[in-house]
Amino acid sequence: MNYLYNLKVNNLLNKKCKFKLMSKIKSALSLVIILIFFSGCQTVKDKTDAIVEKENEKLSKFLGKSASELQMELGKPDEDFKNAKGNFEFVYNSKKYLVPCERRFEINSENIVVGFVSNGCF
Repeated sequence: MNYLYNLKVNNLLNKKCKFKLMSKIKSALSLVIILIFFSGCQTVKDKTDAIVEKENEKLSKFLGKSASELQMELGKPDEDFKNAKGNFEFVYNSKKYLVPCERRFEINSENIVVGFVSNGCF
């Protein structure tokens, strides 16, 4: 009888130990998954920042150049209009992987590119 009692107690203790061990494993696994997720987000952010930097470098070369040089390189704009400051804006639209890309260039009264904005381009 005493033997059966000891066996049941040992069995119960083993179950509690297994439960604690499984709980610790789940906590450790959750921590690892969270770390991987956040490091993955940082990787995506770093790649996005690099793409934006590359796009800005590409478009910066047009600053200070004439509107005709811009058009020789990029072609005729999809839209052109005068903005609130009285400067012309040339708008170039495209799509890559079904993502719309818009590049706007501001041209002053001397026909020189003085600014640009790029949205959704990579």
